[in-house]
Amino acid sequence: MLIARLIAEPSLIEKALDTLIATVANTDVPVAHAAMLDFCGDVLQIESPGDDMARFRIALDDHFGQSDTIIAREPFRIPNVFVSDMDSTMIGQECIDELADYAGMKPQIAAITERAMQGELDFEGALRERVALLEGLDEKAITQCLDERIRPMDGARVLVQTLKARGCRTALVTGGFHHFADPVAQNLGFDRVVGNCLEVADSKLTGGLVGEITDSSTKRAALEHELAEFGPNAVGMAAGDGANDIPMLELAHYGVAYRAKPKARLAANGWIDRGDLTSLLRLLEIPEAEWAS
Repeated sequence: MLIARLIAEPSLIEKALDTLIATVANTDVPVAHAAMLDFCGDVLQIESPGDDMARFRIALDDHFGQSDTIIAREPFRIPNVFVSDMDSTMIGQECIDELADYAGMKPQIAAITERAMQGELDFEGALRERVALLEGLDEKAITQCLDERIRPMDGARVLVQTLKARGCRTALVTGGFHHFADPVAQNLGFDRVVGNCLEVADSKLTGGLVGEITDSSTKRAALEHELAEFGPNAVGMAAGDGANDIPMLELAHYGVAYRAKPKARLAANGWIDRGDLTSLLRLLEIPEAEWAS
């Protein structure tokens, strides 16, 4: 059984659904049932007895275009665990790119960041290369960057606080830096932070990192660890936007690509292309009257 919940352009839903039903009728992913969720009239639930998720998601994409969607193999549940990337997911910026601007290096570093997020470069190598270019930058630039540049994504705090109110454990797991992630996590309400540590000496960045690198395997391991705390029947949700997020998106029951790069979106069974992060609450069937802030 495949169950999809989606939010799309309201004026197009009826026609798109009729066309979808006709198109997949004689395939291995026919539509068995489709209806709007009662309490929330903009969420459409579509059920198929098939098992080919890849084919089902292609059909949804082809017929509904830009949408906010999650596809599941079992009835939807509030997740026990939510693990999220930070840069361009929980916040609207790439911290290292913005910090680089204070060193006059933003174009060079942003170009490397983009290639790493597209999955064109080895993550650790690209990270160390970018950090090395920040050697000599005053540590005060981090505080200035946080104050002047770093802003949460729309709906980020509401999403985290609402999930926590439902008993969900939340973790911010980033290939970025604790200097940024710790205050961001505190502001949004995350329970745990995993990230990289910039090396500082005499109040200046050395161009190096301290400790092990937080990369794609670390992100997956963080989700595995949190799920294990809740036992074998735990449900996990993850959100991210780049290639470094793919392993945790693939592991999660609800792996959501948020305004993501193509490779990350293709690896996920959910995507947010249309709305903000509160779309996840709608797709999880949490009424807006019960959202926390």
